[in-house]
Amino acid sequence: MLTSVDLRDYMLTHPTKVKESANLSEAMQSIIDNKVSGVCVVDDVGNFVGILSEMDCLTAVLNATYNDIGVGQVNEYMIRDNILTAHPSDDIVDVAQDMLKKKHRRRPVIEDGKLVGQVTCRQLLAAVNKFNK
Repeated sequence: MLTSVDLRDYMLTHPTKVKESANLSEAMQSIIDNKVSGVCVVDDVGNFVGILSEMDCLTAVLNATYNDIGVGQVNEYMIRDNILTAHPSDDIVDVAQDMLKKKHRRRPVIEDGKLVGQVTCRQLLAAVNKFNK
């Protein structure tokens, strides 16, 4: 059984992130270097503004190749709307159930508009595994 259900106790406190004004090539390199399937996007003062996934990057690369143009910036391909987020005090079980229901692999954790963490399927598995031993 989990000793705490507070998401704050299980989230990644330093998720991989990029600025929305970054070159998409830099963001792709960050995804590759950190071995993640996507990154959180923040503005210049750290407010959460979106998500950029591997699939978004692939779309950009194919578009650039097809149209013989540069790949552009993160803000041209990131997802901004209808992003589900969590709060650090949310119940980890509720978040896990919702992520499973919606087939999401990650969820940004936001407090006062700022990105303070991220929860992924891997963190959820680690939490459950820790307390099943």
